[in-house]
Amino acid sequence: MVTGFTFARIPHVYFGAGKLAELPKVAGAFGAQALLITGAASLKAAGRVERVHEGLGKAGIRFETLVIDAEPSTDFIDKTCARLRGRGAGAHGDAGIQVVIGIGGGSVIDGAKAISAMLPHANSVLDHLEDVGRNVPHSGVKIPYVAVPTTSGTGGEMTKNAVISMVGPQGYKKSLRHDNLIPDAVIVDPELMVTCPPHITAACGMDAFTQLLEPYLSPIASPLTDALAFSGLERIRDNLIPACTHGGGDIDVRAGMAYASMLSGVALANAGLGIVHGLASPIGGFFPIPHGVVCGTLVASATESNIAALRKRGGNPSGLAKYAKVGALFGGDAAKSEAWNCDFLVEKLREWTDTLAIARLGDYGITASDFDRIADKTSNRHNPVKLQREELDELLSRRL
Repeated sequence: MVTGFTFARIPHVYFGAGKLAELPKVAGAFGAQALLITGAASLKAAGRVERVHEGLGKAGIRFETLVIDAEPSTDFIDKTCARLRGRGAGAHGDAGIQVVIGIGGGSVIDGAKAISAMLPHANSVLDHLEDVGRNVPHSGVKIPYVAVPTTSGTGGEMTKNAVISMVGPQGYKKSLRHDNLIPDAVIVDPELMVTCPPHITAACGMDAFTQLLEPYLSPIASPLTDALAFSGLERIRDNLIPACTHGGGDIDVRAGMAYASMLSGVALANAGLGIVHGLASPIGGFFPIPHGVVCGTLVASATESNIAALRKRGGNPSGLAKYAKVGALFGGDAAKSEAWNCDFLVEKLREWTDTLAIARLGDYGITASDFDRIADKTSNRHNPVKLQREELDELLSRRL
């Protein structure tokens, strides 16, 4: 039986090897004055910087460049937008920029999204961040935005939110969010990803996996999000380990991971995220730990805790069945019992965590004394079962 559900819109997507060549045409449809935002190294490592500059120039697109080399902070977004607006051009004091282009990893995709959203406005992005700001809804007025990911992880190119961080004792990772902030166009070119280093590919890939698994297990999942998530999980099964090892230079492998990452953004936007991301938000705010590392190091432990809690308390009849289906997908045996395939999945994820050498929480200075403040800020909203404080402590302890 198919029950009612809603589904968010997605951007216009240009997917495939060589699609970066379409950037001038895609961006030019929005205007001839661009702000080109890149990461510190990824585009250069891919040997595409000059090609992008040349293509924009030949198309008659004037552009200035900006580098984002860390997760975007409130201060960075505010100062960047103030500097650009301070030039006084444009109908909204937006420096006359007609299109923002973000080419890079998750930090660039989110940072460029936030800049496109805040350029037409004179206030701080903090006003709009969930839970930590003034809770002022964003108007949705923005500069058109073209997103071009160079990693396969966050799926941020498909979503309406930009994650903004402040790291420290009062730190946070919170979202600027509005339906209109979904990128106007997305170019996903796996050729940009072949030079991504193995450790970054691993962390990003585990993030993408988590963003497929958690929506699949979400209590608000629909048949449509299930289909998309499962399709992405199939690509993760076939391509994650090769992408981080012998197949990093294989375009088909990178395309499989890019497809999975893209679908993870669609799935999470429509079915939400579970306990791994609930924990990742405060952990990433309190400690300088990459988001993908948090997800990668916790997902096996969280899966073990969720399965144990579902067995103990029930409350979600489809939860164990879905975990078992993923276990069978990842090399288990559909002819064996639900319990057997659930246990197989936990072992498979532990194996991946070890094979990919995902760092432990303790490597970033996290200790058991931090568990209470992490748990105090943790959302359990779309997890398949509500975990108690002692279960969260056990989950985290396994990855110290």
